[in-house]
Order: sequence, then C-alpha cells, then structure tokens
Amino acid sequence: LPAPSPTTAVPYTSVKCIDVRKNHHKTKWLMPWGPNHCKKLKDFDEAVSRQIEANDIVFAVHIPLPSKEMSPWFQFMLFIMQLDIAFKMDNDLKENAEITLDVSLAYRDNMFDDWEEIAHAIEIRKLKCTFGSPKTVESEGRHYDCDFLPFMEIGSVAHKYYLINIRLPVNDRKGINVGIGEIKDIRLVGIHQNGGFTKVWFAMKTFLTPSILIIMVWYWRRITLMTRAPVLLEKVIFALGISMTFINIPVEWFSIGFDWTWMLLFGDIRQGIFYAMLLSFWIIFCGEHMMDQNERNRLSGYWKQVGPIAVGSFCLFIFDMCERGVQLKNPFYSIWTTEVGTELAMAFIIVAGICLCLYFLFLCFMVFQVFRNISGKQSSLPAMSKARRLHYEGLIFRFKFLMLITLACAAMTVIFFIVSQVTEGHWKWGDITIQVNSAFFTGIYGMWNLYVFALMFLYAPSHKNYGEDQSNGDLGVNSGEELQLTTTITHVDGPTEVYKLARKEAQE
Repeated sequence: LPAPSPTTAVPYTSVKCIDVRKNHHKTKWLMPWGPNHCKKLKDFDEAVSRQIEANDIVFAVHIPLPSKEMSPWFQFMLFIMQLDIAFKMDNDLKENAEITLDVSLAYRDNMFDDWEEIAHAIEIRKLKCTFGSPKTVESEGRHYDCDFLPFMEIGSVAHKYYLINIRLPVNDRKGINVGIGEIKDIRLVGIHQNGGFTKVWFAMKTFLTPSILIIMVWYWRRITLMTRAPVLLEKVIFALGISMTFINIPVEWFSIGFDWTWMLLFGDIRQGIFYAMLLSFWIIFCGEHMMDQNERNRLSGYWKQVGPIAVGSFCLFIFDMCERGVQLKNPFYSIWTTEVGTELAMAFIIVAGICLCLYFLFLCFMVFQVFRNISGKQSSLPAMSKARRLHYEGLIFRFKFLMLITLACAAMTVIFFIVSQVTEGHWKWGDITIQVNSAFFTGIYGMWNLYVFALMFLYAPSHKNYGEDQSNGDLGVNSGEELQLTTTITHVDGPTEVYKLARKEAQE
C-alpha cells in the first residue's frame, strides 16, 4: 500500500543550442536554461536564415527538470530517444537510414560547479520510421511515425544534476547523417526507480535477511547433530537457503553513499544464481519423491535435467555481460542498436520464455507422478492401526499441500520472469507496454522467502527420540506430542519421515 509504482517515466524535450566554436565540446558544455544558458534556436528555419550549419547545433537536455534534483534513491537511469522527423520532398528519409550521434554526458552536484564529464561516445542508431500519408507536396511538414531508440543506461544516480549534449555531425563525403530526413526535435524519456519503492524494497531485504539466516543456522545445526551424512535433498535445500540469503543481503544500501554503477549487473547475477538454484531444486525435490527404482540421492543422477538449466543460465549471463557489462564503460551502448544484436536479444528472451514454459509442464508431470505414487501408498493405510494411520494420513496431506504450493510458486516465478523481461524490453521494442505493480515485485519476493523458510522448517531432521516401543509399534499411541511433518520413525538419526515414506519401494 505505501509503495508507489516501481518506476517513473519523465519526458524531456531537447533545446537547440548554437555552438559556433568548433571542437570545444570536451571543455564547453551547453546548458538549455539557467543563468549560463546557451544561445537558442527556435527551429531549423531560423538556422537556415542565420546561415548556421548543422554541425554548429547542439541538442541540450538537463536532467532533471528545473527546480528539481536527482537522488541516489532512484537507483538507475534508463533513457530512450524519440526523433521528430518531418517529411520534405527534397530531403526524404532513406530506406534503412542510420543516424550518427556525437553524445556527451556530464554531472555536477550544485548549480555553481563546473560540469564534469562522465562519458563521451559516437553512436549509430538505425531509424525505423513509417509514413502514413502518400509522399506528395501536400504531405510536406507531416511527421514520420518512428520507433523509440535505446539511448543510455546508468546503474547509479550518485549526482544531483546531469547534462546531455547531442550533436548530429554531417559529412556529405563520408555519408554521415545524410538522408535522415528533416529532424525537427529530439525528445528523451528518462526512466528511473521511484524513491518510495526503493525504500520499501530495502526495508523488505533488511528485515528478511536475518530471518532466513537464523533458520539456515538452525536447519544446518539439526543436520550436523545426525550421525549419518546429509541426504541430497537436505543439501539442496541448504544450497537454496544460501542463494536466497545472497539475493536478500541488502548491499543496495551502499549504493546510496557510493557511485557503484555495477549494481544493476550485480543484481542480475544474484537473481540469475537464485533462479538456477530454484529451478534445479524443484527437479531434485520431485525426483527424490518419485519412489521409482532409479538410484537417487546423487546429484549425478539429475545431470539431464540440471544440465540444461546451467547452460541456459550461462547463456543469459553472457547476454547480460554483452549489454550491462559494456555499459559500465559506455552508458550509450546497447545491444538493441544493431540488427544482429536485436535478433540475438529477442531470441534469448523468447527461447528463455519457451524453455521456462516447457520446464513448468515437465514439473507438473513430475508432481503428477509423485501424487500418483503417494496415492498408491494410501491403499495400505487401512491395514494399519488407528494412530499410525492417522499419522500417515496427516503426513500425506501435508506433503500433497507442499507439492501444490511448489507448483503455485513455480507458476508465479515463470510469470514473473517473463513479465519482468517484457517490461525491461518494452521501451526497446516500441509497441508492447505492460504496467507492473510494485505489489507484484514485493509479493513474488516475499513468496520466495516464505517458501524457502517453510522448506527448511518442514524438512529439518527431528530432534525427538521416540522409544523402541513406539518406533516398532504404533507411532505416538501413548504420546501426547503432536507429530510434525518431519518426525523420524525409528531413531533420532534416521532421515525425515516424509523422505522415508517417499523412499519406500513397491514391496511395501
């Protein structure tokens, strides 16, 4: 309820400044407004009448808007560009036209300091524009409908004020910025995380980290008390707890005081490790309860299922390094700017989405098999004494409930992954827009933590030692203790009871 939407989009219109001094963009920054603002042009007709060349015009954008300032709580800045291109008979937009941008980015922390350069680059962007009317003299002045262009991404907002200077250098001999139509304006849309959402997010992480750490310590202590070695399922649950703790640790607090531009990449890597661990865990979790004759309790027995998850995670890591890794050096770089890059990026996201859906169907099939096997066990319940039967009925009910929660968690995770990828890409794709509520992010994140917490709690080996009369006869006949899901049947060092129930072969 208190969190605003996760991100805010702010539109900026560039101001056309005149810079008649050549090659001074490294030292001279042109401000669109304020006490030292540049000499402005209303439009290009004025430039023509005053004989000002295209190379002497600089598009200046100040971030944020006047009388506002940026904050480290915004976490990141993503900018996309939209060009206003008018149709003119003698200056038509060529097919597959490319625009060359000479862009510079600077910052300062008060209105009186000099601007300090962050980055400077010469970038090429492909123009994808359509014209709805016939290209006749009557249509002159009408604007093309152009796709958004990826412009810039920064992984931290450490300074209060930013300034972007964009030049469109024209060189007829080299064919630079020739045949790009008549550009009227350059508009940017700046997207950043909301400060209110960041605070709620940080608070959640700070609260959840110690709770998962405590249950992990308690869980592993229970396992080390056993005289037997931990079984595969117990190890995998602990590994899942470690990956959850890794994603929980609120290192983002440091981003408020430090200019750590690599935080976005680090966050992606953390989330990727958790996804890989969670997907692998679900396969092993179901496999360990299959009750078939295969030799289980070995990680090598799951290489066919876990292998593709590892390969997929590695591919997504490489893709992320190609985008955000390069942006650490050049914030104007984007993998979406080239044909090959766009096709690769789209292919990665589509293949990842299809694989996840197939994975979910495979998981549903495994859960169905587990349910069928467990139901087969229920046929032997009437032959048991009442106390033992009630105990097993409760056990089976809770186990089925946990399996259904696992499926629900898997479904929500798959939806979350696809929606977050589409949300991240929709500015780059142009026409697809999905509004994701902050409750969706916090809800999924909370669900993961609760799920991991519940698994550790339910699968921790029991510390309760039942006497020989109880272990050989009816469980808990004379005992008033409530039997938990993980109660051991024989003695304190046996595997958990759900695990034992699942491992019993067909001869029972």
